[in-house]
Amino acid sequence: MPPMTGWTQAALGLGGNVGDPPSAMARALAMLDARADCAITAVSRLHRTPPWGKTDQAWFVNACALLETRLEPLVLLEACLEIERALKRVRGERWGPRTIDIDVLTYGDAALAMSGLTLPHPRMTERGFVLVPLAEIAPDLVVDGRTVAEWAEHAERAGIEPASDDAQWWKGASDG
Repeated sequence: MPPMTGWTQAALGLGGNVGDPPSAMARALAMLDARADCAITAVSRLHRTPPWGKTDQAWFVNACALLETRLEPLVLLEACLEIERALKRVRGERWGPRTIDIDVLTYGDAALAMSGLTLPHPRMTERGFVLVPLAEIAPDLVVDGRTVAEWAEHAERAGIEPASDDAQWWKGASDG
């Protein structure tokens, strides 16, 4: 899909390890796609991934998505946080268990460091659970001077495995 005039492409990382993460992520994507100011343009397969940062917890399910948006970066982040709240995300310990997590990874070519939002996401190039699914849908996206495919080639991939056959897993999810 070609870029829409007046819109900016953003990349999102989604994940969770409590309850039914695929269902929560599908609902989150449907909620974003239902907005007049956002359009999901690509979604990766689901991936089963080992916990990162805090390793004494259940494995995660992760995916990435691209969207075109008319929202400014902080407004997009707030929309994602509102969806997390609607899906009963409770913010406890850092990198701890969660029903859903939605990270804004990139926003066009923006390089920002604001309270609450740094773009590109400051740790995305260290995380195989982000890079592997993102490389499926945006291998040529340049982050910090390298393509996502190049970052993914050198990322820690131990334990990361596809958890869906295709990228249609989110289709048909209810946004309510």
